[in-house]
Amino acid sequence: MPIGIVRDPIYQQHNPGAYHPESPLRLKVADDFLAKWPGLAQTAKVKLRQASHEELARVHSQRHIESVAAMDGRGGFFDADTTASAMSYQAALYAAGGLMNLVDAALDGEVQNGLALVRPPGHHAMPQNAMGFCLFNNVTVAAAHLLKARGLERVLIVDWDVHHGNGTEAIFYNEPGVLYFSTHQSPFYPGTGPVEALGNGPGAGFNINVPLPPGQTDSDYIRIFEDLLVPVTRQYKPQFILVSAGFDAHCEDILGSMEISDQGFGALSRIVGDLAKEFCPGRVVLTLEGGYCPEAQARSLIQCMEALNGNDAAEELRIKAKGVQASRFQQSAAMAASRYWNV
Repeated sequence: MPIGIVRDPIYQQHNPGAYHPESPLRLKVADDFLAKWPGLAQTAKVKLRQASHEELARVHSQRHIESVAAMDGRGGFFDADTTASAMSYQAALYAAGGLMNLVDAALDGEVQNGLALVRPPGHHAMPQNAMGFCLFNNVTVAAAHLLKARGLERVLIVDWDVHHGNGTEAIFYNEPGVLYFSTHQSPFYPGTGPVEALGNGPGAGFNINVPLPPGQTDSDYIRIFEDLLVPVTRQYKPQFILVSAGFDAHCEDILGSMEISDQGFGALSRIVGDLAKEFCPGRVVLTLEGGYCPEAQARSLIQCMEALNGNDAAEELRIKAKGVQASRFQQSAAMAASRYWNV
């Protein structure tokens, strides 16, 4: 069964402006790398559609949806970092809608798993406002679609972006139907994501944050995934896995200060892919978040695709990580999570 891909020139029509790090070049370079990738022949391009206002309203307020729609054809500013161009609203609708089409294709057995190369990104978008380069929260729109329209009961969102997905956390903080797991640099924008934030009410225990200091390596991240994400996932038993795949934790990225390599992202994808095979079966979809060195992001994307395709190239990194001592930051997150999970 092929890997599904969402990619289209519409996503390059979102242009926050000259010198903005979240630029169309991110996808132009990714397209160039994909065109040369031998595995592209084993992929299937998934059709696009726009998200409806009703679908967006599952996670966003009507006021927020209307504020983004008001930028259609003219552009404008939401805050100092978050800008819309004339086509940004259309691109944002297709970003959320394209991701929903991809998860539907995986759920219906048309593709095994997939990658959504969409812009604008989403995980900072809050229920009532845009922020952090993000207009609509794509990954939460897809998760809500799986819960509300497709009848699933348990969705796992893994977020390895260097920034905490404060919007994703806020949207599902009271929701046991979504388990949110985030690794992120701290202290760093947006200043959220402490280990103590574990969810609330019926969602208590279903929000796991692993805030990390700068300089964390492939082995550090792999240990966190193997020692914390894997046992929690095995208890949660997700029916679908979504990944907020930001590549700004790459060692070459201009915004983050982490040390993940191309192959490191492949290893994380392989771990998540193995979990998906165990429970979903195999249904895992990555959606693009951050990543501001286009070449490093493109190389990492290829590694992720190779990992989803079953390539074992990342296995050496996983073996190496077993000899690395767990950091006190990982231990702190595990201690917090142990109130609800056996870790």
